[in-house]
Amino acid sequence: MVSFASMHSPSPTLTWLLALSAACAYAVPALRIGETAARWALAVAWALHAGSLAWGLLGTAPHFGFATALSVTAWLMLTVYGVEQQLYPRLRTRALLGLLGAAAVVLAALFPGLPLQVNSSVWLPLHLALGIASYGLFTAAVVHAALMNHAEKRIRLAADDDSGIPLLALERLTFRFVGAGFWLLTATLLAGWLFGEALYGRAWRWDHKTIFSLLSWITFATLLVGRARFGWRGRHAVHMLYAGALLLLLSYAGSRFVMEVLLERFT
Repeated sequence: MVSFASMHSPSPTLTWLLALSAACAYAVPALRIGETAARWALAVAWALHAGSLAWGLLGTAPHFGFATALSVTAWLMLTVYGVEQQLYPRLRTRALLGLLGAAAVVLAALFPGLPLQVNSSVWLPLHLALGIASYGLFTAAVVHAALMNHAEKRIRLAADDDSGIPLLALERLTFRFVGAGFWLLTATLLAGWLFGEALYGRAWRWDHKTIFSLLSWITFATLLVGRARFGWRGRHAVHMLYAGALLLLLSYAGSRFVMEVLLERFT
């Protein structure tokens, strides 16, 4: 058992330097300080955030936990935004992403998580990468779904759509992210089921993480089948997406938060 106090042992100076520098850079777009300044600040924040993650995961004492998972997810979302910005220059999500990025990078510095075991399976990083990549894609889907809802409300009010992406394009992007995230989540669950003993030293077991992961998988599968077969769209589809994303958040990040913070111990 690792005590709460030891989990909060002081982080290396470089970890906090990178985290606070990234948070300050993220604050520029969050505070809406000029278009050009916000764009450059977000690029600097993305690079600093990447450096912070690399130091925490590849440094002399690598750790991983719920906060690291959320931090990687936020960084992946910023990466998606960087690509989309080239296709849709008027995309307006910088303020929201700045807030999410700042919160995630500081949270990861505060809660570094569990030390990674040097004798763990060489396939464990791939398994974690698949799971976190699915987190990132579903987060991108949720952000796009929120933009889609906002755009639909403005259209009903006969106001200009200020999302920066046409409504139909937003819908297509949302469900492409859902589809890609679903297949990555499927691969993650299959790997855990088939190779759980090699990855974690124990076979598949029915714990909270597994149950929430399967519930999220069922929710996303139902959403994709309903959309393909029955044409589900609009609020009903978006609400199902939100429900699946919440269940997925509760699976790994939620269960680890309870173990690492609320129960002040690791399994």
